[in-house]
Amino acid sequence: MRINDNFEKLPESYLFSTVASKLREYRESHPGVDVIRMDIGDVTLPIPQASIKAMHRAVDDMAEKTSFHGYGPEQGYDFLRNAIAVNAYAQRGIEITTDEIFISDGAKSDLGNLGDIYAEGSVVAVANPGYPVYVDSNVIDGRGGTLVDGKWSNFVYLECNEENGFKPVPPAEHADVIFLCSPANPTGVTFTKAELKAWVNYALANNAVIIYDSAYCAYITDPELPHSIYEVEGARECAIEVRSFSKTAGFTGLRCGYTVVPASVCGFDEAGNKVSLRKLWLRRQTTKFNGASYVIQRGAEALYTSDGKIQVRENVGYYLENARLIRETMSKAGFTVFGGDNSPYIWVKSPDGESSWDLFDKLLHEVNISCTPGVGFGSAGEGYIRLTGFNSKSNTEEAMRRIIGFFADKA
Repeated sequence: MRINDNFEKLPESYLFSTVASKLREYRESHPGVDVIRMDIGDVTLPIPQASIKAMHRAVDDMAEKTSFHGYGPEQGYDFLRNAIAVNAYAQRGIEITTDEIFISDGAKSDLGNLGDIYAEGSVVAVANPGYPVYVDSNVIDGRGGTLVDGKWSNFVYLECNEENGFKPVPPAEHADVIFLCSPANPTGVTFTKAELKAWVNYALANNAVIIYDSAYCAYITDPELPHSIYEVEGARECAIEVRSFSKTAGFTGLRCGYTVVPASVCGFDEAGNKVSLRKLWLRRQTTKFNGASYVIQRGAEALYTSDGKIQVRENVGYYLENARLIRETMSKAGFTVFGGDNSPYIWVKSPDGESSWDLFDKLLHEVNISCTPGVGFGSAGEGYIRLTGFNSKSNTEEAMRRIIGFFADKA
């Protein structure tokens, strides 16, 4: 059989796998050294108790013939879809119907799988730096072209830098599919409504679709900043929104997220006829997906109860406090930083012009802290690293003591 040659075009290892490999090698050669991980965006707090109780009840349901659940609906159970429609959207003045919400096993899966519903020849626009899945999944699907000096020839790159506050702006050239993330991974910056409106206008003018990754919207504390792209007029005609319970409620190991595809978002077939993207996504999910676990969906539903909402806010607040400490400490240590407010991620510029991997090695070998090299998120990330607020409070405090001690001694 013939393989999909696009896999061989990709760099040999995924960014986070490379980080994990380097960390493993260091630990093997330095046994007993306490390395504090501030690289991968995994959580450290337990699942909220409201979800734990709900999942215990759901497990009991599976033990009784009268309440047992086998295959569920591929688009998700109505009890969770209704809870999302009311709590995540209606309470913010956004009209999203239950049948426009699709429950999945996480945002990462959906961000990659959405490529099934747009043409192989689509022109894709991605932020540089940006989450690697946007790029890699489209390369696998045949939309990348060739890799030249760290960039794929067929992509439109939305350059993010200090001059534009690491916020991509609509390009002069045409794109069919645009990936946006707010609060952004890896830079931690967040779009305003006016900035999103410019993107909505661009998408409408270009008959393009925006795939809007708002997996970290629970971390937005500024009341002036939008949590959803649907807070912007016109977005229902051009945007798909992807969210996750992973960083909101610690579901990284449980796997549950959702994608919103409004009925009014359309693409065009080869003959130029309008086609509902919601209809295509439903067809895709019913063909290739058997639905998220009933037990997990009950746990997600409980996050929208009064107790669940309180517990989620407490967890999010815990990580935001870690992010605040990292941001302030790195600034005191002489670094230029972005993010860390309205976001769990802190984007840090190398103070002495080191490369991303050189700064990674310095932090690992000199202060025993593991970070994520910014260049792994795109060529514009060179010279930066990403730190996360997802570790424990005690580990975060210890990591920052090491940073201040090391860089103060070098000053």
